[in-house]
Amino acid sequence: MKTIISPSILGGSFSNMEKVISDLDQSRAEYIHFDVMDGDFVPNLTFGPQFISDLRVKTKKIFDVHLMIKRVGRFLDKYINAGSDIITFHYEIDENLNELINKIKSNNIKVGIAIKPKTPWEEIKKYLHTIDQVIIMTVEPGFGGQLFMNDQVKKIKSLSNYINENNLVVDIEVDGGVNYETGELCIKAGANVLVAGSFLFQQDNLKIATNNLNDFFNK
Repeated sequence: MKTIISPSILGGSFSNMEKVISDLDQSRAEYIHFDVMDGDFVPNLTFGPQFISDLRVKTKKIFDVHLMIKRVGRFLDKYINAGSDIITFHYEIDENLNELINKIKSNNIKVGIAIKPKTPWEEIKKYLHTIDQVIIMTVEPGFGGQLFMNDQVKKIKSLSNYINENNLVVDIEVDGGVNYETGELCIKAGANVLVAGSFLFQQDNLKIATNNLNDFFNK
């Protein structure tokens, strides 16, 4: 199975975001990952729908939008209209998840559910037949640059086995502490989408670093 690389712009300079998007647009990554944080669901504040909309005209890459916010329903229209191609929200929010799923899908946008490290994947079992991807958080959501939680690999493997045994078509995306070594653990466990942020931006050249990571997992 092909591995999709979804570079997270969270590690980039917001004052030079056009250059970041340009580098990623020229890379072999299929997705660009947007970590939206509201300072409430997670202890960090990033950007909103206007930021995504402003960058939408700069590239045709798939916008993989990860909403780490509490009031998803209230702002969902804005993220739909911003040009999101995939919208993932968290299982842990206090909202009607089926309503959110149906609204996103009715706009011809793929939908995902994300789960924090302490949330068992079995909690979202009843939604797997209606969604397109699951994001397994391998760090506590909120800040980039955290260390990968190895105990989450078992969760990836168990979820992957269930998806395969039930002939479901659901991508498993891993977000947090991804590099060559941890990414390989995740792919072997059954993931097929890797979010990489800090690791890529620590390299000298973002485009080359992204291509190298993509090529490593798609030999």
